[in-house]
Amino acid sequence: MIKDIPENIVKDIAIAVALEGENIRDKTWYVYLINLKNEAIENVLITSKGYGEQKGEQVKTSTLRHMFPEVKDNSFVLIEPIDESTFGLSNEYWLSYYIGKEIFDKKFIFLPESIVESNFIKLPIVNKPGVMIR
Repeated sequence: MIKDIPENIVKDIAIAVALEGENIRDKTWYVYLINLKNEAIENVLITSKGYGEQKGEQVKTSTLRHMFPEVKDNSFVLIEPIDESTFGLSNEYWLSYYIGKEIFDKKFIFLPESIVESNFIKLPIVNKPGVMIR
């Protein structure tokens, strides 16, 4: 029965898009998983995709899958680079992980045009400028 399924709420986990560097021609961006917990998470699976409308046409990016056996407490892992041309799309990251025998999952969505300098913070643990969703 549905009432017997535990509601495992994702807390102290974030997905962030960080500005790594820039030169005269372009900027370099990376997406990170940040574990703000005081315990490791295991069997971490992340799927990423972009979708939306650009120039009046529907656009979908490829779906990518990333697996990490463990993300230690108060640490981060690099998920993937991200191209600035996708910032006009919704960029979705679906995260699943285990703590012990319990599974947790959550969808993080960066809405179109949300990855902008006016939304930058100093990302915890990563210590770079970027946009973060918790």
